[in-house]
Amino acid sequence: MSDRSKTREKGFSLLEMIVAMALGTIVLGAAVQIYSQGVSATWTVSQRAELQQDFRAASNMLTRDLSLAGAGLTPPGAAIQLPTSGTLPVYGCAQVSGTPCYLGTGNATSASYPVQGSTPYLYGLLPGYDAGPTLNGLSTDVVTVVYTDSAFFLDCYTATVTASTTVTFTNPLQSNPSCTANGSTIQNINDSSVGLTAGDLVFFTFGSTSVVAAINGTATSSTTATFATGDVLKMNQASTSPKSLASIAAGTTGTGTRILVITYYVDKTVTPSRLMRQVSGHPPMPVAENVVYMKFTYDLYNDSSDPAAPAVGCQNPGAAGDVCVSGSSSGLLPNQITKINIAHMSMNGTLKGSLFGLGNGYQGLDLETSVSARDLTYNNEYPISP
Repeated sequence: MSDRSKTREKGFSLLEMIVAMALGTIVLGAAVQIYSQGVSATWTVSQRAELQQDFRAASNMLTRDLSLAGAGLTPPGAAIQLPTSGTLPVYGCAQVSGTPCYLGTGNATSASYPVQGSTPYLYGLLPGYDAGPTLNGLSTDVVTVVYTDSAFFLDCYTATVTASTTVTFTNPLQSNPSCTANGSTIQNINDSSVGLTAGDLVFFTFGSTSVVAAINGTATSSTTATFATGDVLKMNQASTSPKSLASIAAGTTGTGTRILVITYYVDKTVTPSRLMRQVSGHPPMPVAENVVYMKFTYDLYNDSSDPAAPAVGCQNPGAAGDVCVSGSSSGLLPNQITKINIAHMSMNGTLKGSLFGLGNGYQGLDLETSVSARDLTYNNEYPISP
């Protein structure tokens, strides 16, 4: 007869097993929760870092261009008369097929230059109150700055009108130090890096007459450029239109310089919406995503009134119904703007969604700053010694 073991076999009871599983589940759940919170925090920090990086790049580019408004235009604060035929010049469009214009509520229209009477003028700064699309029920502004291209020594050539649509550039002034700064050389008209291309705008001076013309083709050689009619910016008009290139007699000589007409606007045709930068008649380039609002105000100097009471914080400078923080801008011109106030340039991180549906994408930034328009209006307010 075999002996039965008197020692009890070791193990867990059902109750002990249930308690252990419950404790393990609690610990595992806590670990998962901590991990989830860590991942969410990492995602939030990464999103904010990307948002700040985009915001910094956009604000740096915008403020730099605003500070250059009017640079190189002669005289400072110049009002450049444009062609005056029935079809007035515009900006905010590119020399491309399809839908070439990008402004307005639907990002598909152009903007007109300010007029005095019926004559349009180009200024170093062109405010665009409510000229952008409406986002989240709020209308956005557009702003356009104009300055000369100092990287391309076009003004070192002699410009000769050889036909109503053709200008020949000859006799580059290689001996002029300002034309060969830092050992650089004067580039050919069709230089592959900085030369004239379709969509460029050139400001010509022929004696006492100045005209603006658009490249509506390519530079046909190293010294010749074509300014054919039919350009999308409507600068190249008939010879009967004053201040058009075609109205300048063949054989007239002068100088030319490339000007940059740079427009910032919000593009809502894509998701998320984004800030765009469009130069003269070239296709626009994105600057930053997630831009949902952009508004400007302007300070102006009125030399016919008390200098101690300028127009400050004006939303639509020059308009009869303009709203200003103080003073009045009614009847004033864009070349009387002294300061550009970026009232809002807002970016919203929620447009990139949230992680795990937790709503952690809610992040936003808003730029508010002011930029001096030093090349527009300058008035020496220091007392003159007797």
